[in-house]
Amino acid sequence: MKKTLKILEKIFILFIIGSVLGFLFETIVVLFQKGHFEWRKGVIYGPFIPVYGIGTIIYYIFFEKVKIRKIPEVFLVCMVLGGITEYICSYVQEAWFGTISWDYSYLPFNLNGRTSLLHCTYWGIAGILYLKLVLPYIEKIDIYLENNIVQNLIIIFAIFMTFNVIVSIMAANRQEDRQKNIPARNSIDVFLDKTYPDERMDKIFSNKKYVK
Repeated sequence: MKKTLKILEKIFILFIIGSVLGFLFETIVVLFQKGHFEWRKGVIYGPFIPVYGIGTIIYYIFFEKVKIRKIPEVFLVCMVLGGITEYICSYVQEAWFGTISWDYSYLPFNLNGRTSLLHCTYWGIAGILYLKLVLPYIEKIDIYLENNIVQNLIIIFAIFMTFNVIVSIMAANRQEDRQKNIPARNSIDVFLDKTYPDERMDKIFSNKKYVK
């Protein structure tokens, strides 16, 4: 039980690290592409893009279960894993909220606009960076997990992220209802309309597009 708990804590930490690094990566890319800063967030509160956090978890599980360490093999496998992750996340977002946060239809060798050869290449490079820069330090995380302060911080942050994700989903669902001219049905909908109006949601999720 204790071992399982440590693994879950480690996975949560990697998820947060991956989500933050993804946010920084997207910010830098947009800065070079558009010449100005633009928020690219996956949740309402904080600098997090969960798809990158999910990708980091998949890398962790992959390298734990499969002992592939040769660079070409790592690159190819991580290309596939990253592409599948990106495709599924895009599909789920569209199915749940009627929106997409990225569309690669303009790129050659794309798959329904949800992923592309170029972005799969990015995932492959990220896998190599994970292998070289992150994996050697993964086991060292266990040392910090023994610290009571770290344990308490993980609990607090886990509660915060759970709230963050739930509120983000509820606000996104409510915005989708507003797009369909569905009026508020209860006090929760009224709260969401007042606290997370379209102007605020569109500013937070600036790259979001509605799918007709």
